[in-house]
Amino acid sequence: MNIHEYQAKEILKSFGVRVQEGILAETPEQAVEAAQTLKQDFNSDWVVVKAQIHAGGRGKGGGVKLAKNHDEVSQRATDIIGMQLVTPQTGPEGKKVSKILVAQDVYYPGESEVKEFYVSVLLDRATGRNIIMYSTEGGMDIEEVAEKTPHLIFKEEIDPKAGLQGFQARKIAFNLGLSGAAHKEMVKFIAALYKAYDAIDASLFEINPVLKTSDDKILAVDAKVNFDENALYRHADYAALRDLAEEDPTEVEAGKSNLNYVKLDGNVGCMVNGAGLAMATMDIIKIAGGEPANFLDVGGTANAETVKAGFNIILKDPNVKAILINIFGGIVRCDRVAQGVIDAYQEIGNIPVPIIVRLQGTNAAEAKKLIDDSGLQVYSAILLKEAAELVTKVLKG
Repeated sequence: MNIHEYQAKEILKSFGVRVQEGILAETPEQAVEAAQTLKQDFNSDWVVVKAQIHAGGRGKGGGVKLAKNHDEVSQRATDIIGMQLVTPQTGPEGKKVSKILVAQDVYYPGESEVKEFYVSVLLDRATGRNIIMYSTEGGMDIEEVAEKTPHLIFKEEIDPKAGLQGFQARKIAFNLGLSGAAHKEMVKFIAALYKAYDAIDASLFEINPVLKTSDDKILAVDAKVNFDENALYRHADYAALRDLAEEDPTEVEAGKSNLNYVKLDGNVGCMVNGAGLAMATMDIIKIAGGEPANFLDVGGTANAETVKAGFNIILKDPNVKAILINIFGGIVRCDRVAQGVIDAYQEIGNIPVPIIVRLQGTNAAEAKKLIDDSGLQVYSAILLKEAAELVTKVLKG
């Protein structure tokens, strides 16, 4: 689960992580009021107006603007609120901006040079351990840094039994080239950041940039926080931060039916029980000359209701030219799934694309007979090879 920058910063603050302060606004008038409050609190006329959407690269798309006075704040807010913000992470359709964060200016002049760093905390799946990944090249796309200057990316692996150790935080500050007060501040920042990551069951923290101010403070200018959805039952307060308007509406609908659905760009809809089988099904579709239009796992207890919900979700995609249902009957009997397909088909009415049903396992032969005798535009198969051949046949013709 993703959350907005302003929400992420509030969570980080609650664990003692210093952040760039800001105030949420949904209108230009609220933005000006926020700027006035920040002027009182931090004695600066300059603020940053930042679009709040679930995507990175907002600055490149015009979603982050500096404002030097209250008139500029109003204009920047007017320009950003309601815009369709397109970034490298939104796709060409972009996302509509409904709220902004008016944030304090932290790039003020002072005795030392302002520096930007990159820091993230995530799980290294190869080792099964959390790592802190960091770089002196903050403010840039980390992918570009990794490609062009990989020696500038450092990783610190955390032992799950011991947790983050003091010497590791000091090593990070040292590798970032910090000394004196800034070094001490970075050590505290890293310790608080990792504590927050561990406590909230996050799957990713990405702070880009982490800023060393001109008076040697260390703070998060931006904050991306992703939660492990499997652990949200332990964090009802954080689960309430979910913004459904920022998510794909079809995926939200699938979630309500307890379906694991991810939209893809292909032409063959998939309905499968089990994530591994779903991956194999997408492979067989590509081998057959098609492209998967989605990943859809209906779980191990597929029935008429889940099949019907799956049909409705797949058919929302106008690119779908065929649907492949691939069920392994272990927990659930194949004939029950077949009957569920027939019942769902009849209840939905005319389904405009051909359907291939491959059922293997308990009562597979009985299931095939039910499908074949139904009189519906449904092709049945038992072997995966047969299903692939049928996919090729219906796509050609």
